[in-house]
Amino acid sequence: MTAAAVMSAPPTTAPSRLLMSGNEAVARAVWEAGVRVAAAYPGTPATEMLECVAGYREIYAEWSVNEKVSLEVAFGAAMAGSRSFCAMKHVGMNVASDALMTMTLTGVAGGLVIAIADDVGLSSSQNEQDSRFWGRFAHVPVLEPADSQEAHDFTLAAFALSERFETPVILRLTTRICHVKGLVSVGERSERPVAGFTKDVGRWVMVPSAAGRRLPLMFDRERRLRAEAEISELNIVEPGSDRRVGFVASGPAYMHVRESFPNAPVFKLGFSFPLPFDSLRQFASQCDRLVVVEEVEPLIETELKAQGMHVSGKDILPLSGELSPQVLKPAVARLLGEALPELAGTAPMPVFPRPPTMCVACPHLGVYYTLSQLRNVTISGDIGCYTLGFGQPWNALDACISMGASMGMALGLDKGRSDAEKDKKIVAVIGDSTFLHMGMQGLLDIVYNRGNVTVLLLDNRAVGMTGGQDNPGSGRDIHGSDAPRIDFARLVKALGVREERVHVVNAYELPVLLRTLRDETRIPEPSVIITSQPCVLIKDYHALKPFTVVESKCTGCGNCIDVGCPAIHVTRRDRVKKASGKEVDLAFVRIESTACTGCGLCLKPCAPDAIVPVDTLAMPIKVVRKSAALAQTP
Repeated sequence: MTAAAVMSAPPTTAPSRLLMSGNEAVARAVWEAGVRVAAAYPGTPATEMLECVAGYREIYAEWSVNEKVSLEVAFGAAMAGSRSFCAMKHVGMNVASDALMTMTLTGVAGGLVIAIADDVGLSSSQNEQDSRFWGRFAHVPVLEPADSQEAHDFTLAAFALSERFETPVILRLTTRICHVKGLVSVGERSERPVAGFTKDVGRWVMVPSAAGRRLPLMFDRERRLRAEAEISELNIVEPGSDRRVGFVASGPAYMHVRESFPNAPVFKLGFSFPLPFDSLRQFASQCDRLVVVEEVEPLIETELKAQGMHVSGKDILPLSGELSPQVLKPAVARLLGEALPELAGTAPMPVFPRPPTMCVACPHLGVYYTLSQLRNVTISGDIGCYTLGFGQPWNALDACISMGASMGMALGLDKGRSDAEKDKKIVAVIGDSTFLHMGMQGLLDIVYNRGNVTVLLLDNRAVGMTGGQDNPGSGRDIHGSDAPRIDFARLVKALGVREERVHVVNAYELPVLLRTLRDETRIPEPSVIITSQPCVLIKDYHALKPFTVVESKCTGCGNCIDVGCPAIHVTRRDRVKKASGKEVDLAFVRIESTACTGCGLCLKPCAPDAIVPVDTLAMPIKVVRKSAALAQTP
């Protein structure tokens, strides 16, 4: 039985060992720990944790509108005495930290575990921050599993630790832990009694006087946690015969060390904050040199140096990326003055370059094609599939830093423009889930401060970039059941945008979209254009008859290529000289009909009417194009 099968079936009869990713293993342990409430906002590489938790019927699970709300929901359950769980990717804790930094003072009644997944190597994130800092910042313990089995076991240990010390516990994962699978020994659910909420304003109402009284308790808790780390079974000393170099490592970095130097002594930190300084000092005395291998910041290295210990770390290792054997072995060889080892398979295999692009028929394609037709415009972007609008062939996005930031950046671009740029148009692009996550406040700020910004709100009824999860704009909850669906037009009007400045446009109707954009960017006040068509990867999207290219009609104008649909392929390129003497490049194309979903986007810019539905080649071309434009739009 696979892990997925167990997630979708009553888990009481599950086998004792399952093949699981780290995310699945955490979810299983959350169920076994007797958790009653779990909340998260989707974000790679953390998304699957809550998706799997939602498969366990004993747990209330929800997609929250953002990470701060998800942590507050989990904390509320912990105040009531229930065990609760919250998951997010590393940048999500930036959003949730306001709540974290106060609940570390109040502590918790029921166990609260916060799983934070760091994207070491930047596979799907805008930065590579190290979430271990939050343990130091908030004075809460940090546990770091190194594989799927430990992800399961450490989750159970984190709940026990949380309740014993009445503190939130951070479970720090990385992409490698979240997504790599291994065999996991699992158990059954242990139901926990729920004490209920105990009224105590001195603990739960954090006005300055109450917070001041809680501070000494927090520092005393950290002292006791440090003593606990010294004896914790999660920290393991592995002796080795080659004592020239000893290693201190945690998480997947430990696995890289073990693979690279199987005979070296290793201090494996599972309970990585607070650090067990006495144990580490004793370990260091048994090695000629001590190297700290950590992804990605030199936290442990810095703290050990502050204790007067002589260690190497980021002086020989990179400050970013995974510390694989291909990185570790040469670094340690240089430290020891040895010849660099020969590493097999380090040269990447040559592959055909494939730039990131959107899906076939994605409703965002037409939006960015239209934006690329505008002139004298600055486009402020946001986090989502539509971030890809910065690339070819659109080149229609100028800035993107964090979720919801498109709104504030657009207002700043408007207010900060020079006199020479007074006629430049400012457009902000944001998705539906991102708008609900953190964009609403930005739009309110634009309205309140009379910003001259045109907002493109791309409603595709899903959190598309992380796998099509539901949100308050989709009309379904985490289980796929019917839920209230936000009316974005009414919402933006409630935020102060005048009714005549709010437009709902079909993302596939390019002429209407272009005309609306041109009109609204000329109006010197806030306006919102909502493009409402579902993501092509969710069940709300219904594919239509595919299109093909009539080769005899194709003139090589290449206009359809500018839409950016991956189903359109260039078959031949020519350079010809026109009667005027000017040379032009021609690109003749075909459509991969097995991939085409009949959205009709490529029809609009096709000058020679060479694109037709696959089953209507016998019809007059002009008739085909007219009927397709009307009937083929999703």
